[in-house]
Amino acid sequence: MHSHQISFRVRYGETDQMGVVYHGNYPQFLEMGRVEWLRSFGISYKSMEENGCMLPVISLEMQFKKSAVYDEVITVHTRLRELPGVRISFDYEIRGEDGSLLVTAQTDLAFVDMRTKRPVRCPSYLMERLQ
Repeated sequence: MHSHQISFRVRYGETDQMGVVYHGNYPQFLEMGRVEWLRSFGISYKSMEENGCMLPVISLEMQFKKSAVYDEVITVHTRLRELPGVRISFDYEIRGEDGSLLVTAQTDLAFVDMRTKRPVRCPSYLMERLQ
């Protein structure tokens, strides 16, 4: 299914005293992957919100395999699991600069109308780009 990848260098503030990425930072890395995945279709998350749709995370699962470390360039691979309905699901791999697998993860997000706070179907402008 549709995939995208983004690479960036681990910053000092994302690590603990041992120079290892603090586990609580990985969800932010996944968000970076999702936002750039969406942008690769010419849609920004900001524009979705301006059109009244938000995407809260409703499920997050992570499996840690190996630690990322300070100053390492890591790559977040983001893949759409299936065409979305009311929810959109992603699989991720985070890899180190040597290609080693650091983390696998899965998220589910719900399309929510910002005005009513109720779930809605995937916006047509996104669905058209995915098909």
